[in-house]
Amino acid sequence: MDVFLQPGEYFVGDDTMRLRTMLGSCVAITLWHPARRIGAMSHFLLADRGRPARPGELDGRYGEEALELMVRGLRRERVPTAECEAKVFGGGNMFPTRPESVMDTVGTRNGHAARQLLAGRGIAVRSEHLFGDGHRQVVFDVASGAVWVRQIPPAALRQP
Repeated sequence: MDVFLQPGEYFVGDDTMRLRTMLGSCVAITLWHPARRIGAMSHFLLADRGRPARPGELDGRYGEEALELMVRGLRRERVPTAECEAKVFGGGNMFPTRPESVMDTVGTRNGHAARQLLAGRGIAVRSEHLFGDGHRQVVFDVASGAVWVRQIPPAALRQP
């Protein structure tokens, strides 16, 4: 079954699932347990909310909270996240002609935050496809752990 994730959403599923999303400056994290063939995917918009969350309030639009939601979902399935493989995607620069520094785009901050959040939990990043210009289409096959990515540059969006 296919599930399409909108910004701020996450999903935990078994080997019957295929998870999809579309990313610009947002970032998707996938976590996959190879022995159990259970995985999770999130699609977050910003690295953090810029202020502390209220107790019990988690919002998948923010990187740290999205990862926490994924980890909780995997724990409900009795999946040890330390045994999961992580992959990270997105963080694209959607406005490459703007004068802001490449090092200071929303996408760049999101990509670096994803790496730091996973490292902070001791989850190894097996692969990543981050940064650059344009958006990405991402498909995660939970049965195999494979992720397919297609990056589309901004110029391609303007052509008829």
